[in-house]
Amino acid sequence: MKILFLNAFYAPHIGGGAEVILRRLVEGLQRRGCKVVILATGPEAGLHLQIQDGVPVYRAGLENGYWHYTQQRPPRLARLVWHYRDRYNAGMRRYVREVIAREKPDIVVGNNLTGWSISTWDEVSAAGLPIVQVLHDLYLLCPKDTMYNHGKSCQRQCGLCSALRLGHAAASAQVSAVIGVSRFVLERLVDQGYFARARQHVVHNCTPANPAQDDTPKKRSNFPLRFGYIGTLSENKGVGWLIEQFQRLGIDARLDIAGRGKLDYEAELKAMADPAKVSFLGYCDTDRFMRSIDVLVVPSRWAEPFGLVAVEGCANHLPVIATNMGGLPEIIRDEFNGLLCSPDDPDSLGTAMLWLYIDGALRQKLASQARASVLPMLDMERMLDQYQAILRETLQGTRTHHEPEPADHPATPRLEPVGIRQADAADAGRRLAAAD
Repeated sequence: MKILFLNAFYAPHIGGGAEVILRRLVEGLQRRGCKVVILATGPEAGLHLQIQDGVPVYRAGLENGYWHYTQQRPPRLARLVWHYRDRYNAGMRRYVREVIAREKPDIVVGNNLTGWSISTWDEVSAAGLPIVQVLHDLYLLCPKDTMYNHGKSCQRQCGLCSALRLGHAAASAQVSAVIGVSRFVLERLVDQGYFARARQHVVHNCTPANPAQDDTPKKRSNFPLRFGYIGTLSENKGVGWLIEQFQRLGIDARLDIAGRGKLDYEAELKAMADPAKVSFLGYCDTDRFMRSIDVLVVPSRWAEPFGLVAVEGCANHLPVIATNMGGLPEIIRDEFNGLLCSPDDPDSLGTAMLWLYIDGALRQKLASQARASVLPMLDMERMLDQYQAILRETLQGTRTHHEPEPADHPATPRLEPVGIRQADAADAGRRLAAAD
């Protein structure tokens, strides 16, 4: 089986958890004997091939106003034009066509389509290849991927997003199988009429277990207590909300913030933070950061499709405070491995932090149960089994004639895919630019 993976970015360009998971998936399937090829956007015009850790990686120059892998926020008009063209970027089809002609894959796995647009579905279908679409975000409902606007998570598509996604649901009928990284994200898209003909699956993202994490949680003897956040620094991630709530508590504790964001927003956050209480660490190694804190906070104000960082926190024996939105409740169980709060009740975040600051016994109890609660999500081989089974099933289902299945990993057991509901299952332009 030869698989072409298509995504907005590929390492070393990491836009978020999707790129982390994709690299682990690609390298894992390659170890199992599958032939894998990557197609991602890149900073240079044209199509460029490099071999990266034994994997052919094609990078295509984005046929749009700018490459979206940047910490600089482009002007509003530039963002408007970018999103408008990204409705259906026909200019990107030629890269898909060229890579398919060169590599001759058996199946194509789409991931984040930002920059590529759904034009890729048409090109892959024109080549007669089956498509498996993995849902890491809400791009198919919202040009900004997040369905977050004016400080709140959108409960439904606004008129502008509906207009910019007109015809997308119908186009998704070309997809043979769809994989949601959470039940939440799959159901959100299916409820909007997407993937009516596709077999539907849920495969939670996994992170490899670090042997050093196997130890029982250790009590830190040094104080003050340390709360931590690691991830993208953006409004929808709730970083500003976290800083505000933490500083209002007036407790003997520290808040460490790791990660990067748009430079203008980073400056806003640093301006509101008390440097005696809040530290901005920039990029950090995740495991090392987790070992330096006592409580992980995931204060997402948007409906996070999954939340891999919450899994990583639990794997490191940390109690996790998270919002009860999106896919996070599929990881964090209230008062079992963490505490849940709600952006609809802003003080609930501060209350959760105060509770864990005061109640050391509860903090220790949640920490002691955290790792065991996410063990299935630490099993990379299990995730690879699930993906491989779905790919084989999809490929077999789209062959017009029976062919022997490729023996790319004979020792791998055939598993039934993890499924969900498989059987029953210009003024406007200014508003978009202002919202972005």
